[in-house]
Amino acid sequence: MPYTQIGKSVPRIESREKVTGEAAYSCDVRLPGMLWGKCKRSPYPFARILSIDISKALKVPGVRTVLTAHNSGQGPFGEFVTDQYPFCDQYAYYVGDEVAAVAAVDEDAAEEAVDLIEVEYEQLTPVFDPEEALKPGAPAVHPELESIKQNLIHRIDIERGEGEAAFKYADVILDERFTTQPQHQCYMQPRDCVAEWSGDRLTLRAVTQSPFRMRPGIARACGIPEDHVRMIPMVVGGGFGNNAARIWPIAGLLARKAGKPVRINLTREEDFISGRPFVPAVIYMKMGFKNDGTIVAKKMDLILNAGGYVGSCLGISTVASGRADNMYRMTNVKTSSRLVYTNNVPCGALRGYGTQLATFGIESMMDMAADKLGMDPTEIRLKNASQKGDTTVHGFIFNSCGLSDAIKRGAKESGWTEKRKQGGKYHGIGMATGIHVSGARVILPVFEGSSAICHIDYLGKVRIISGETDIGQGSNTIFAQIAAEELGVDIDDVKITPVDTDLSPFAKGSFGDRVTSYGGAAVKKAAAAAKAQLIIYAAEVLKTSPDKLELRDKKFYAKGSTEALSSLEQVARQVVLKRAGMPVIGIGDYCVPEWVVESDVKSKYYGNYSIAYTFLSQIAEVVIDPETGKVDVKNVWSVVDLGKAINPKSCEGQVEGGVMMGLGYALSEDYIVKNGTLLNCNFTDYKIATTGNTPPIHTYFLETIDPHTPYGAKAVGEAIGDPTAAVVANAVFHATGVRIKDLPITPEKILKALKEKKG
Repeated sequence: MPYTQIGKSVPRIESREKVTGEAAYSCDVRLPGMLWGKCKRSPYPFARILSIDISKALKVPGVRTVLTAHNSGQGPFGEFVTDQYPFCDQYAYYVGDEVAAVAAVDEDAAEEAVDLIEVEYEQLTPVFDPEEALKPGAPAVHPELESIKQNLIHRIDIERGEGEAAFKYADVILDERFTTQPQHQCYMQPRDCVAEWSGDRLTLRAVTQSPFRMRPGIARACGIPEDHVRMIPMVVGGGFGNNAARIWPIAGLLARKAGKPVRINLTREEDFISGRPFVPAVIYMKMGFKNDGTIVAKKMDLILNAGGYVGSCLGISTVASGRADNMYRMTNVKTSSRLVYTNNVPCGALRGYGTQLATFGIESMMDMAADKLGMDPTEIRLKNASQKGDTTVHGFIFNSCGLSDAIKRGAKESGWTEKRKQGGKYHGIGMATGIHVSGARVILPVFEGSSAICHIDYLGKVRIISGETDIGQGSNTIFAQIAAEELGVDIDDVKITPVDTDLSPFAKGSFGDRVTSYGGAAVKKAAAAAKAQLIIYAAEVLKTSPDKLELRDKKFYAKGSTEALSSLEQVARQVVLKRAGMPVIGIGDYCVPEWVVESDVKSKYYGNYSIAYTFLSQIAEVVIDPETGKVDVKNVWSVVDLGKAINPKSCEGQVEGGVMMGLGYALSEDYIVKNGTLLNCNFTDYKIATTGNTPPIHTYFLETIDPHTPYGAKAVGEAIGDPTAAVVANAVFHATGVRIKDLPITPEKILKALKEKKG
């Protein structure tokens, strides 16, 4: 039976609210008596705090409270490592570190008071380079943390097969060093929040991807039980990973002390300097190949620069250490990953969550090997590509896999063969591949799954209650389509209840590309359960048996009949009112099967930790200006194995957005820092890809239909930008013969490489 809602490009259900301005963002919240909060920040990358004098700030008219580490009642918090407080106590660890905060009746008074807070510092020697930070004798970024030696936060060591010893089988060995840069998430709304107390309970309205995941840290920071924190996620224009904000507990502490609601709205500059951009890395990679292109060994030493605090970087280091390896049929792998403190801005997650780091190195090396062996880049990838039914070197299980087909389709659609022949003379084409998860038991691995409630009222209208957040990716629309499909109603008959930690079931949140696969599975089960109950009740009303009834097109039919017995609304009204107004409720609880396992140090990071995996190939065509070194990307082709496109137009939007972010990462985005101070903390000087410099993006979907996900759908949002930097680097090499291994690929680097090549 064909689907009525699944596979349809329906408009986003929140579209009207957003385009008319009705959508309520956290900056739109206005509460009676609300105060403005502002933070005092360290001007030094590393300093001991000797004293803080707030007396002058307290005298500013309109100031209601000024807080520091010593009068706030703060507690420690951190996502993976408890290394942070709302306010610095003994030390400030980077330029922008919060040392105090003010709440006042208006923004001007708050800013004036912040300027009058007097902080006496003793400047200390900072360390910015992660490799320097690891050396004996380097300054200790966190001298108060006695367990941290040589600034090493966490180390991962993985060895599979014969490990490094397998290089003896290689005919060609490549050994290279790559570097990547911080990348800001560049959402349009800077981080903000509103904190309000009712008795001893804190309500926080903010942009957050994972309210239940963030709640424990906020509770610890404010010194209250977790159930005393209520989080209400507001409308999100885009998340992209940077969903953890230190201003949340700061606003909470200010509001408690002042006895009034407090809002903190970061300026764009504050948003940049307070973190958390995507973590940069140094990647030492060695790969060995047989003459026929077969990969025989891979070694990687990965050094990640966490900055002043860990945040989510520990989870990213885990992902970066192994996920990208699974694209290919490798058997011998050795990896060392080190996460390091420095006196830079604290880093964190961004769309891709670390997969893009190793992908840049691996996919650059694949092209370098192809060049060395005289092979076409598509040929060497097809030679090694993982296949359906594989269990990979790290234990991933592929129940669906369209990687080879994606490579072939990308080559066909882009005119690869002809363009490769015509390449050179500053015109080139390059390819790379990518892999991503559909949820992962590698981050917060206690469980992986989701739950949902389906509620049918007396009018036959449907409401879905889930704890999974829509952060601009369109998951609410996907949930509505799934519920409508299962229940036989229109998507307009389905409403999604906004997430609220007091009302919604627990959920891990929007990260790891898990919401469609796991949240959608829960919604599907909940809708099916509600439908089954409704048919039982309808059978009583219609004087028949449940096994003879079916519900479709908002009507009840005898099975096999085209003549409706009654409408859904008529039956729902009778059923619900007969039950004293009790709606029909279906509950869906989905947990991944036992073959989806935790991946951590105990398992040596081996095992299948996702229900399904997305694969893609990406191709870019570039033209280089030999006089300026500027890269002009003419076309990008993306072929994505996404299982099943529940909403093709929405998926296409994800591809286009992912490519744009990937192009910014590849070509222009970077933190320009001098002595720890960020110099380009605005959208004038920080160069993102915009519609004006985005090329035509050609999108194609392969529907491999995974057997273990809702309707066969797999993730699409995070994977797209993972290979883009390598795609561009490979295309630049094809065009010029120079290999850029340090991101971003700027005109200056290309001109320098061309000059060195001529020399």
